[in-house]
Amino acid sequence: MNSKIKDNNTDFLLSAILKLETLEECYAFFEDLCTVPEVKAMAQRLVVAHMLKDKWVYSDIVNSTGASTATISRVGRSFKYGCDGYELAFSRLTEEELALLPKKED
Repeated sequence: MNSKIKDNNTDFLLSAILKLETLEECYAFFEDLCTVPEVKAMAQRLVVAHMLKDKWVYSDIVNSTGASTATISRVGRSFKYGCDGYELAFSRLTEEELALLPKKED
């Protein structure tokens, strides 16, 4: 793996995340680790990535998430040219989890 973020500290962080077993444990960990805006920003980026995957247009993503067009563009680049991490995560989500996402109006 040729990752720009890989080092011992990041290995330690990601190993700790992998030890969490429930949504409640994740909430407790991330509330301790991050500020509320940091968690909200990560959550927003993940939702934006899924919306881009589902071919939403920028204006609808902005209206639904409040994300800036700069954020949407940055997520789009990562989603398109990154390490396929979004795709991997999305492929493992259940229908119940995916149902939490905004619905596209045709």
